[in-house]
Amino acid sequence: MGVDTGEQGGAPAQAPAQPDGEGGSNAVRNTAIAAGGAGCLLFPVGLAGGTVIVIVFCGFGVLLAPLIAIYLLFHSIFGGGGGGGDLPGPSDASSVLAVFQGDGHGDLDTSTVPEDLVDPIQKAGQLCGAIGPIVIASQIERASGFNASLVGPDGRQGISQLPPDIFTKYGKDDDDNGKTSALDAKDSIMAQGRYICAMADEAQKMIDANEATGSVLDLALAGYDVGMDAVRAAKGVPRTAEAQGYVAAVRAQFAKYAGVAAIPSGTATPTGIQTSVPTAVPTESLTPTPTPTP
Repeated sequence: MGVDTGEQGGAPAQAPAQPDGEGGSNAVRNTAIAAGGAGCLLFPVGLAGGTVIVIVFCGFGVLLAPLIAIYLLFHSIFGGGGGGGDLPGPSDASSVLAVFQGDGHGDLDTSTVPEDLVDPIQKAGQLCGAIGPIVIASQIERASGFNASLVGPDGRQGISQLPPDIFTKYGKDDDDNGKTSALDAKDSIMAQGRYICAMADEAQKMIDANEATGSVLDLALAGYDVGMDAVRAAKGVPRTAEAQGYVAAVRAQFAKYAGVAAIPSGTATPTGIQTSVPTAVPTESLTPTPTPTP
């Protein structure tokens, strides 16, 4: 059976814009973290509408606890856009940090994903022991914001935004509708699961052969984003904004999908989630202007 990548004429579909209020709540709730550069804390960016805190840091081996502490401090002062009653305490910081640094295993909080996608996310997360459904859901949010009809760059389509050649290799008719299409959410999610599991298998072999250092999950996520050749050449997660930023951005969502970062009261259960991960600010733009010596 041939693979239908769903290519159609006309202008590409774009991911829906997010309302300012809900966007602020999502950004606070998810503790959105963007990574880029060489391994140092840049700054916590100011508040947008009194709720949004975007923490930008360079590299992956940074002090995470202070970042989360800053997030919790501002969240407790200004609220999360949900309207009081959900202020986090110190235990939330340690819980979020533990999940961020964890292996991505554990039970998926099914209330955090669209109801019709719970089953394929659970199944994709059970394809191999190295990857869980929390990882799958976090990757989907990073890729498309749960927009199953998204048409992205370079021929990427669907909820998991796999490159066409990758989908052709790993895609199957998982929803049994008689065609294999990247625009079918179940086909796309299951192909994503097979691909990240293949990356995890390669990562484990590299670790066993002393060809790379790091966790299987981090190497697999980096390989998923920039390719295993780059991971092998770097002997670990490449020290680039793209690779380390992807690993950090996916990990930043673990707490939400594990049910650790609580959704503020009054927030509707999502039928489609859209969260944008901010771009790291160039280091040169943050360099202070020297003060002239009197």
